[in-house]
Amino acid sequence: MLKIFINGINGKMGKEVANLVKQKENMHLLGGYDRKITHNTFYKVFSDLNQLFEKPDVIIDFSVPKATLFILDYAKENNIPMVIATTGFTKDEENIINDYSKYIPIFKSSNMSFEINLMANIVSEVSKKLDDADIEIVETHHNQKIDSPSGTALMLANAINKANNNKYTYNFDRQSKKEKRNSNEIGFSSIRGGNVVGEHSVFFFKGNEVLEIKHTSYSREIFAEGSIKAAEFIVSKKSGMYSNID
Repeated sequence: MLKIFINGINGKMGKEVANLVKQKENMHLLGGYDRKITHNTFYKVFSDLNQLFEKPDVIIDFSVPKATLFILDYAKENNIPMVIATTGFTKDEENIINDYSKYIPIFKSSNMSFEINLMANIVSEVSKKLDDADIEIVETHHNQKIDSPSGTALMLANAINKANNNKYTYNFDRQSKKEKRNSNEIGFSSIRGGNVVGEHSVFFFKGNEVLEIKHTSYSREIFAEGSIKAAEFIVSKKSGMYSNID
């Protein structure tokens, strides 16, 4: 029985993960940590980790960067593997997470969807064949999302850049630059509104044609399911950073 603890359990994704874990016969939900305390019979929410007397086998983190770094201390002290699905980390925070991976196994991905990871592979291959195209990434999310551009948009751009010897620079703000588009840049546009789960398009612009590769998420359940698969994967691994289930 895999004992799972969720960081950010009262958030939209935390609740999705909790719901799925409760349905798994081979898993037990210990509860989760959240700054918003609620009282319900569905799961237990902890505001003090010292009150957690049963050690989790794995922690799934859908929270905010500050909360991720907080729970990493607990995971390291207790030698607990972690799945990090939180996005919006700074460069320094990314470096801190990498340091923690020297002590515990960490699975980290900006998007837990299998098809988004497939899309990253596809756009990286397409970019090598259309190496003179203008590349733009447009992403749309609900009005409660904090980070912009999304971690998934950056993941897609990074896949393209890696496939092309890191020749691209990223343009997040054309308003302040007031200059023509650089041929070796990837532009980002973010749309926020309503309750959109997630939509990502990568455009390859040529002189007389445009290729668009698009992924649309209609339910948060796909990310919850992906995080659970990642938890099953990471629990038996040695310390290190992981991003793919092989």
